[in-house]
Order: sequence, then C-alpha cells, then structure tokens
Amino acid sequence: MNAPQRFALRGDLLDFIATPARADPDSAALRFRRDHWLLIDAGRIVGAQPAAPGADWQRVDHAGRLILPGFVDTHVHSAQLDVIGSWGAQLLDWLETYTFPSEQRFADAQQAQRGSNAFLDALLAHGTTSAAVFPTVHKGSVDALFEGAAARGMRVIAGKVLMDRHAPPALRDDVEGAEGQCEELIARWHGQARLAYAVTPRFAPTSSDAQLAMAAGLLQRHPGLYLQTHVAENRAEVQWVAQLYPQARSYLDVYERFGLLGQRAVLAHGVWLDDADRALLQQHGAMLAHSPTSNLFLGSGLFGWAAAEDAGVHISLASDVGGGTSLSMQRTMADAYKVQAMAGTRLSAWALLHAATRGAATALGLGHEIGSLEGGASADLCIWDWATSPVAKRRQQVARDLHEKIFAWITLGDERDLIESWVAGERRYRRADAR
Repeated sequence: MNAPQRFALRGDLLDFIATPARADPDSAALRFRRDHWLLIDAGRIVGAQPAAPGADWQRVDHAGRLILPGFVDTHVHSAQLDVIGSWGAQLLDWLETYTFPSEQRFADAQQAQRGSNAFLDALLAHGTTSAAVFPTVHKGSVDALFEGAAARGMRVIAGKVLMDRHAPPALRDDVEGAEGQCEELIARWHGQARLAYAVTPRFAPTSSDAQLAMAAGLLQRHPGLYLQTHVAENRAEVQWVAQLYPQARSYLDVYERFGLLGQRAVLAHGVWLDDADRALLQQHGAMLAHSPTSNLFLGSGLFGWAAAEDAGVHISLASDVGGGTSLSMQRTMADAYKVQAMAGTRLSAWALLHAATRGAATALGLGHEIGSLEGGASADLCIWDWATSPVAKRRQQVARDLHEKIFAWITLGDERDLIESWVAGERRYRRADAR
C-alpha cells in the first residue's frame, strides 16, 4: 500500500514515556490515549489528538482497536524458520541436528532470497517492524536479508555470522576472508535506508582467538557498528567455554578480554551470568536479549530478570526463532511472565510491553526513532484487535482496568489479533479477513 503523505489513524493509542517498575500495575510510565487520532505525515508521527483532523487529512478509522508501536525483536535467526518446533534436543545437540543443516542451505542465493523474504514477511505478520537478526555465515544471506528489509522499509540490524571452528566445514569461514566480506557488507549496507551492520560472532566456541580479535578490530574501525552474539545460554555451553578459555573468569569475560563489549552490544540469553558479569554489562552499557520461549523450549534455564534489572542492565525481549517456537512477541511476553513467576517476580504487563517496544529501542540507541508513538518518531506501528477468540473476548469484557485488559491481551492473544502492520508510514501487512 502506498499511503498518502498526510493521514490519521483512529484507535486506542498506547506507548511509554518512561521506564515502568517491573511489578507496578499502576505505573505512570504508561501513556494511554483512548479513542485518539494519530497524525502521520511523510512517514513520521507528527501528533495525536482526540478530535478528528480536518478534511486535508485522510482518515483511517480503527475505533475500538489498539494501536501500539511496532515490536522490536532483539534476537532472531532468519535462516531458522524451517527448524522451528524441532523435537528433543538441548542447545548444542539442537545446533548440530537442526540448525547447522538448515543454515547450510542458505549458501544457495535463491534459497537465501526466498528464506529472507519469508522471514521478513513473517515478522510483519506478527507485529514486529524492527529486529536484530542473525543471517548465516554466507555473505549472500546478509545481502538477501538487507535487500528484503530495505524493500519493506524495515529497521534491521544484521551481519555475517562468524564461525571458523567447531562447526561443519560447509559453515566455516576463515579470518582473512571473513574480514574482507564484512568490510564489503559494511560499505554496502551500514547506514543505508534503515539498516545497520552488526559484527556477529555466533558464540565464543565457534570463533578462534584470531577471529574474535578481528571482530574487535571491525568495531574499532567502524564506531557505529553493533555487536551481537550469544552468552551463557546453556550449562553445557558454559562448561565448554570454560574448557576453551581457562584463563577467563567467565563466559562473558571472554568477550570483555577481546574488547567486544560496548553500548551497542546485544548479548542473547545471559541465563547463567553472575553478579560480576551483570556489573560488567552495566559498566559497558550492553544489552541482554531475554529469550524466554527459546530458553524454555531447549531447557536452557530461567533468566534472572530482577538481578539484571537491579544491576542496571538493559533488558529487551527476543523471540530467538528457531530455538523459540513463535515470532509472536505476545507469546514471548507471556513466557517471560511465567519464567519470572517461577523465580518469585511478578512482572507487570507494562514491564513486559516496554521491553518489547521503547525499552528495546532505547537500549539499541534508537529510542528517538522507533518503539513509541512520540511525535517525530518513524510511523512504525501496528493495529490490533483487543481479542479474537471467544474466551479472550469474554475476559476483555470483565477486565476491571487497563492493566488487566493488556495483561489478558498478552497472555491470551497472539498474531491472530493483528489487523495491520505499518512501517515508516506505509502499510506492509493486513490480515486477510480484516475489515
């Protein structure tokens, strides 16, 4: 859809103006504007008002529906849609059995293009308009992902996966060749459209010392790049890293020793971190991408949200498909709640929703651009039904307050509630039966 330059969307607007406390259902950080018009001009939000705008604005009426910022998924794998829901393995076995064979197919340019386009369309069909993405070790997989994201106007952070050891030969690179490919990709894509490059060592075991040092060199030469990797996801993985790096105090310390931590570092999982690790993350301003659905499905463990937050660490939410079993950030939020409930922490709906929108955007240094319905931000937003199933509709009818309504929307809903996804002021997804 080619949207007009000036148009207004009517609905119930919800976003955040500050960071909510994790267990406060009455948080003042929330901004809810019932039955308002959101004004959009040339792809950006320019205001909101209760009264209908003048005749010079094209009006799109979604009264009675929920309008949210597009979700920000801070850790997801574009080549793993085909292994989602794979049975019977923990992390290391799962990589060998399912993930690596799937990623090898992205050596083919046509497969990389088809797979990347299917992945991006699936994100939009789940209400995710921005994402930090792992493609594969193949340069072509990065080109295909960025080309597809640019065509859709999406905000995507990605980079060639670095792996020069402890991986199948078909997925291994070498330090010199990988460095050259990264430089080419950075020159072509970083800062183009709404794209950013992330130096992407898969995890410490699959990159040699020389490759990790090379990754640090890329970050030093190109200060605006991101760093994304995995850390302390699984106990067996942590033990393996300890064997490979006996001189390091911890798994995270490996990355610290190579100069890989910083304000643009996105570290997935962090299930098995300690207080010293969390202090180090806070010191560097790095982010943890909490992946509750994946952690539960692979039996990796329970993330310590309260400990990380109390240490001042940025926390965002991530689907981690294909270890995660859904691209839906509603399901991700619902699983995050359950994980923390087992640890004795009751996350509010606001804490969950913030971590998937404004909180993630801010941690990425993009809070001015995405994650809110603030004037000046890009018009990346999604329109939702409050409920679609009979049970969810009944729950919405009896909800006592807004927090109950949103919490029920999170825990009882999924992508079937999504009406439309808009990216930079253009509609990029519409549910087939939507009216």
